[in-house]
Amino acid sequence: MGILEHLIDLVMTNPQLKSVHHIAIICSNYQISKKFYTEVLGCSIVKETYRAERDSYKLDLAIEGTYIIELFSFPNPPVRNSRPESCGLRHLAFRVTDIETSIAALSSHGVNCEPIRIDELTNKRFTFFSDPDGLPLELYEI
Repeated sequence: MGILEHLIDLVMTNPQLKSVHHIAIICSNYQISKKFYTEVLGCSIVKETYRAERDSYKLDLAIEGTYIIELFSFPNPPVRNSRPESCGLRHLAFRVTDIETSIAALSSHGVNCEPIRIDELTNKRFTFFSDPDGLPLELYEI
């Protein structure tokens, strides 16, 4: 196979990703997590579905009109090991324009954030907090 054929093959087999479509999160208490993601973080509900055959809710959430999170409930899901950090998805980060304002808004809902740190590669400020199930979430100032 020549170089031109190889390049054409690469272009034809590349999945041509455009963006992240959604992040799926499984919660242990649907009502608590629904309130957290909508009322505390400010995500808007796109669609809420109850699937009786699975005894499961699926809540589609958007941030500023962009579909981003699928929140699922299942009966008795196993606990996620977040600390110590383990292999797999590490955390979910949200872009913010003013980290202090965002931290104050979270604090007003009783959500504790870690001290603000500086990303040593970008010099941007960030902090971590957790959702009701201990999933690590990050605020990253842009």
